[in-house]
Amino acid sequence: MPARRHPRARRHGSLTAPPGMYLGIDLGTSGVKALLVDGDQKIVGSASGALTVSRPHPGWSEQEPAHWIAATETALGELKAHFGPQLAAVRGIGLSGQMHGATLLDAADQVLRPCILWNDTRSHREAAELDADPRFRELSGNIVFPGFTAPKLVWVRNHEPEVFAGTARVLLPKDYLRLWLIGEHVSEMSDAAGTSWLDVGRRAWSPALLDASGMRAEQMPRLVEGTEVSGRLRRELAAGWGMTGEVVVAGGAGDNAASAVGMGSVRAGAAFISIGTSGVLFAANASYLPNPASAVHAFCHALPDAWHQMGVILSATDSLNWLAGITGTTAQALTDALEGELQPPGGGLFLPYLSGERTPHNDAAIRGAFAGLGHETDRAALTRAVVEGVAFAFRDCLEALKAAGTRLERAVAVGGGSRSGYWLKTIATALDMAVDLPAEGDFGAAFGAARLGLIAAERADPLAVCTAPPVARSFMPQPALRAAFEEGFQRYRAFYPAIRNSITRSA
Repeated sequence: MPARRHPRARRHGSLTAPPGMYLGIDLGTSGVKALLVDGDQKIVGSASGALTVSRPHPGWSEQEPAHWIAATETALGELKAHFGPQLAAVRGIGLSGQMHGATLLDAADQVLRPCILWNDTRSHREAAELDADPRFRELSGNIVFPGFTAPKLVWVRNHEPEVFAGTARVLLPKDYLRLWLIGEHVSEMSDAAGTSWLDVGRRAWSPALLDASGMRAEQMPRLVEGTEVSGRLRRELAAGWGMTGEVVVAGGAGDNAASAVGMGSVRAGAAFISIGTSGVLFAANASYLPNPASAVHAFCHALPDAWHQMGVILSATDSLNWLAGITGTTAQALTDALEGELQPPGGGLFLPYLSGERTPHNDAAIRGAFAGLGHETDRAALTRAVVEGVAFAFRDCLEALKAAGTRLERAVAVGGGSRSGYWLKTIATALDMAVDLPAEGDFGAAFGAARLGLIAAERADPLAVCTAPPVARSFMPQPALRAAFEEGFQRYRAFYPAIRNSITRSA
């Protein structure tokens, strides 16, 4: 299904074109967002083009790469219509994108099949087989998850041998957009780290890991750092968008690393907590600190000589949305009813494993559960249990990061869940760590991509460009409740093996 036209571009600032403008393009699962910033990093305008996902079989998730280009053309068309002078002044473009997707091309760069996306689980057997080879964890620093790229190619080899035999190149989603933009096969370190083919410590493709999955080095794109120039925008595209000067395209970043660049989480110890549909605890590192045993992602960052770790939970606001659905209300109404003084954890416990869990369990079979409910348990008590359960899941991620050698003192909160002050109080106290809420603004992946475009075009200092947004409010852990939350966390941790054992016995 082709991309739908976005009804209107969004205006953020003045229509006066500054000397230099920078464009961030973020290729997400549900759409492409294009964002214009000026030389002072002020957002001028944004536009988007929508995408849909095809699910031809259970567990499958695919998109047509041609639709990515159509959605990008829609977004850029809107920007040209509403911000023509600003778009004409663009000097640098940065790319961000959904990670792990397998885009297969033949020798003429023609797409051989729909892209297999990050949330496609068909290759779970192939992932387990690759993960059983100790070289993958040793060299890539990560478990081989079904969503990663390498097991998808093994699945294609096993189930679509003609397609596999014809595959001359494999590109990640945003790098297929780059091929259209500059005419070259290029990727960058942060996105490549999620393929299971990168030697993440060395920041280079691993011949051993490629060979173990039946691939060759010549099928991989050239690698650059996220802040480097990957190529120049093709003249015909530049002319169509009204750009007259030379426009460079930066290496860019995978979506989480790009978001970190947008929020200034680039120095060692900087972190953010994303409380969205899923949840991410992201920590920037100055060195490579893998911990695959705890399902921590250890990836290259978008900046040179920098890495990052992520703990991932699969149902953050999704858990609250689920409770809202079965209680006939909205997620906001549930959290609004909690606002006030933070309470110690109640008798109710909730495991937010509605879709399985990633960190620290790497358990696709586990499911969520309530415990400790009584006649007195009302809707507010259930809401508190869900909010606390998600906070304790983030604490699990924090403990996994600690085991990998990372110590955090504070983190910036983003995502829909960050609109609940009670939830942020709960997370701060559960993690015993300050949580900062940024001022209103767009600091997401498209903004991070625009920053990378600026750095590449102007050869700017990445640390000077990638500053943190102003803080609107800070939530501090409450010492009087520290012992109660620690006791609640230990009960939460003991709950998982009991539920896991019951699932195993019933299987």
